[in-house]
Amino acid sequence: MTYVRSTFRHPALPKNDLGYTVDYYEGSLSTLCAGCGHDSINAAIVQACWEMNIEPHKVAKLSGIGCSSKSPAYFLSNSHGFNSVHGRMPSVATGANLANRDLIYFGVSGDGDTASIGMGQFVHVVRRNLNMVYLVMNNGCYGLTKGQDSATADAGSKSKAGSVNLFEAIDLASLAIELGATFVGQSFSGDKDQLIPLMKAAMKHNGFAFLNVISPCVTFNNNPGSTKSYDYVREHVQITGTMDFAPMMSEITASYEAGDISDITMHDGSEIRLHKLQKDWDPLDRFSVIDAMLRAKQKGEILTGLLYVDQDSSDLHEMIKTSERPLNSLSKADLCPGSEMLSEINASLR
Repeated sequence: MTYVRSTFRHPALPKNDLGYTVDYYEGSLSTLCAGCGHDSINAAIVQACWEMNIEPHKVAKLSGIGCSSKSPAYFLSNSHGFNSVHGRMPSVATGANLANRDLIYFGVSGDGDTASIGMGQFVHVVRRNLNMVYLVMNNGCYGLTKGQDSATADAGSKSKAGSVNLFEAIDLASLAIELGATFVGQSFSGDKDQLIPLMKAAMKHNGFAFLNVISPCVTFNNNPGSTKSYDYVREHVQITGTMDFAPMMSEITASYEAGDISDITMHDGSEIRLHKLQKDWDPLDRFSVIDAMLRAKQKGEILTGLLYVDQDSSDLHEMIKTSERPLNSLSKADLCPGSEMLSEINASLR
């Protein structure tokens, strides 16, 4: 058996504006279980980057440990990648981002990697508003260690072994909003029509963009009684609204006949056109979002879509006024400007 993907593709595959066919954005063959929701998310990432005409070498993908953290091997093989240790991906992402702000940083994590061992790191990368996409593939269990409940498993849900989870779940999307995340979305791995526009918008956001994607584990957590199974999620999803993403300078082709429509402008001029379905919910109002999520939780529903966005976000580079040039491009003269400059700095501190 080989894990090398075949290079044969149909000669008439469409090309994006850069001249690439979609296979240029793929990775190696997945070793995840057949039917794993993570593979659907990987396919959505591939499609989003291809449609947005992103050069793969301008993307840095990072991960920790877990089934989800294997995923960067399965998309954008022509990009930069770093598989860090368990729960420590945010530190690596922070260091890389501060060294070179010109790349698109795409962090992939899981419910164990983020909500358990990596919780402390997650909290601080949110509050620093690091300019990255942080995607959690959330299946409510530890798939690599035979399916124990994770910290995002809902209280009362049943494992494949039949045990009932006694503990309250950590709601990562609500936590991200509470901590000050400036872009928060939630989706389902089986809903590519919602997931792809969300990913496009997240990659264009100036600041920390958090995506919590329910991704059922077909081996250990797709059984009756699980609140992360395919059937349960499909039956309990409540969509905030349908959305389209329009890149800067591109015509918005979406149109809606009825309903409340919001055009949300991103920092670079790109737009999210949102057709609201959920009542009493405003994606620009944190309090409105928190209230909507609490009400959904009381009903046993899973609220999906763009939950919250701050259009005036300032990322970490802007806050601490870092160099606009990547650190590896700075010369000795830039780094050591001489004794006169040092004297000026010392004088300014007196």
